[in-house]
Amino acid sequence: MLKRLYKKKYNIDDINNLVKNDLIEVQKIIKNNIGDKIPLIDNLANHILTAGGKKIRPIVTLLTSKLCNYSGKNHLSLAACVELIHTATLLHDDVIDESKMRRGIPTANDLFGNKSSVLVGDFLFSKSFELMVANGSKSILKILSKTSSTLAEGEVMQLTTIKNYLTDDQSYMNIIKAKTASLFSAASEISALLTNQDNQTQKNLKKYGEYLGTAFQLVDDALDYIGNEKLGKKIGDDFREGKITLPVIIAISNSDKEEKNFWKRVIELENRNEDDFKRALKIIEKYDGINITMNRALEFSECAIKSLNHFPESNFKNALQELPKIAVYRNK
Repeated sequence: MLKRLYKKKYNIDDINNLVKNDLIEVQKIIKNNIGDKIPLIDNLANHILTAGGKKIRPIVTLLTSKLCNYSGKNHLSLAACVELIHTATLLHDDVIDESKMRRGIPTANDLFGNKSSVLVGDFLFSKSFELMVANGSKSILKILSKTSSTLAEGEVMQLTTIKNYLTDDQSYMNIIKAKTASLFSAASEISALLTNQDNQTQKNLKKYGEYLGTAFQLVDDALDYIGNEKLGKKIGDDFREGKITLPVIIAISNSDKEEKNFWKRVIELENRNEDDFKRALKIIEKYDGINITMNRALEFSECAIKSLNHFPESNFKNALQELPKIAVYRNK
């Protein structure tokens, strides 16, 4: 049975309104850094940057900087840097996954080609580093540059598990930590460095982002089997790509011999037919894979909320503590 988290107070639009003006400035910084000297870069980058994402990672940077009482302007360029890194990884991910749709619209690689997507992704990574250097903080540069390499490591780790139906729970969680949670963690932690917070505060903000990102990815993986067209999440994509996520890991670990042979055929041997996804879903439901995945997401969400307990009450703290709830219940 699926547990329940605390009742939501806000939705994502309420949270956006708290940093609305800052988000506008972040978008200006991104646009100014992309430039229009090369039309292909401008067109491709703008295609994905305006594709309807919620901008949660830069919002985390903006909110945590406000939580730490920052009053300057450097948080804007750092939030832009975080968004550029995320966008670059999306471009690369879609090429690797051979994706045709993202957020309900055609992917950049489908419209512009794989080579263009990879090169523009590299361009956005480079621009993010220019923004890091311009900030002037070596400690922040160290965190964000390390995060960029960790993201790449996570993608490689995931690639090695494709078609490996014996991938275990720990390997899966390591991939999430590297591929998703690391950027959330950095987006939050850099605010502590920007405002010269003590080590404990920095640690708490780092953990907040890590827990939030982990919950976010767990729910995303569950949505592949329960679907939500409003979120642009097409049901069964991960299954068809041979990705091993927690609902599948739970199902395989509990499967009998016949069921294990089924998983080997559809994942390792890539011998799939039109009815196989329905059977996979039935086995996942049999062993409660979706609920177990969602409950684990709830546990990480609760940890994220609690990691901010020592901060004084404010609208920014409330908003940050609502984000984990929104991440978990975005399919509702």
